[in-house]
Amino acid sequence: MIKHVYVARQPILDKNFNIFAYEILYRDSPKSTKIDNDRYASAAVVSSVLNKFGTKQLLGDKRAFVKIDEKFLLNDIIFSIPKEFFVFSIFSNVAMNERVVERLHQLHTKGYILAIDNIKLNDEVFEKYISVLDTFTYCKVFIEEGIQESMEKLHANGIKIIGVKIEDEKRHEKAKAFGCDAFEGYFFAQPKIIENAQYNPTRMAVLRLYNMLMEDRNIDEAADEFEKNPEITVQLLQFINSAAFSFRKKISSIHHIIVLIGRIQLAKWLMLMIYSKSVASNFEISPLMLMVKNRTELMERILKEIRPDARSNMLGEAYMVGVLSLMDTLFSMPLEEILENINISDEVEEALLQQKGIFGDIYKVVRSMEHMDINAIVDFEMKYKLAPNRIKNIIVSCIEEVAKLENTNESVA
Repeated sequence: MIKHVYVARQPILDKNFNIFAYEILYRDSPKSTKIDNDRYASAAVVSSVLNKFGTKQLLGDKRAFVKIDEKFLLNDIIFSIPKEFFVFSIFSNVAMNERVVERLHQLHTKGYILAIDNIKLNDEVFEKYISVLDTFTYCKVFIEEGIQESMEKLHANGIKIIGVKIEDEKRHEKAKAFGCDAFEGYFFAQPKIIENAQYNPTRMAVLRLYNMLMEDRNIDEAADEFEKNPEITVQLLQFINSAAFSFRKKISSIHHIIVLIGRIQLAKWLMLMIYSKSVASNFEISPLMLMVKNRTELMERILKEIRPDARSNMLGEAYMVGVLSLMDTLFSMPLEEILENINISDEVEEALLQQKGIFGDIYKVVRSMEHMDINAIVDFEMKYKLAPNRIKNIIVSCIEEVAKLENTNESVA
């Protein structure tokens, strides 16, 4: 029987919403969605980062948190792994026996960075690690009531605390209040709906420009609209002149951009721009922007896989489902209200609001990938008669594409 295997890259954010590391996840398709052999999973992740992707392409200047079991920890092959790219996150079920304690001290002495992985913090757990606390840099904890005192003890020992399973703003606020130094989860992608919220005027200008391009207005008219919004123009020119494109000559005018790139492609980048931290003098890459980039890449590539004959207009609709899927987060408004101001097809709207049709199916499986819901992914593969591991290969290629966007930030900032 062919085994389905999948990888994912989940951001870990600091207090300022900047990505400071990634957790690289690796799963197969049993009902538990966990590989039985943790040592195999750890080896697969390390091998993928070093050999399949390349550290620069996948991680940039960030580190990868990799889960490590006792057998992998005690295998001498661990010393052959470059220490500058990884944080070894020790499973919580690893007993602190004499051999493990010795190995942790060896790794720490050699400069490896270690973490305690996903623990439910209490006095008993704290005592378990008391003899090796000086070897750990991070501790990943579930945020629950009554852990503040133990967290203070960890901080007193110089350990930074990462709150895990932070999937909404309420949990994020609680983790901040408890004193977490960093956060793992997609809380940043959850909309915070505010009554009578107003559109950000600059983002609304981007939406107006998008509509002008999609409505096939005169190029000069679209260029004039850009000129009314210099902050958008500066950001777009910086991005176009960056490593994301390979034009022989740098572009200096919006009219030139529209002619060379085309309306649809430019409209795509305009929508993506909205997900940057701010539309200002520098083009900044935000976790939300990377997430929507990943969604759009997955939407288009999965559509090509199940509909090889899909034309540009259909691919454009798949793209729009991905790029619009997080607009409610940006605007702090219900998605239904936002869609009323954008010129989209009924198929796109139904996919976003009701998850219906082929775009709706793809959108559902894309969201399943973000949470490593392997059963949903396998069901999708079976429904559309995809070859085993085709989705895995698509995920890998999309991670590579998203990493290119993230690395572009270095040349533009």
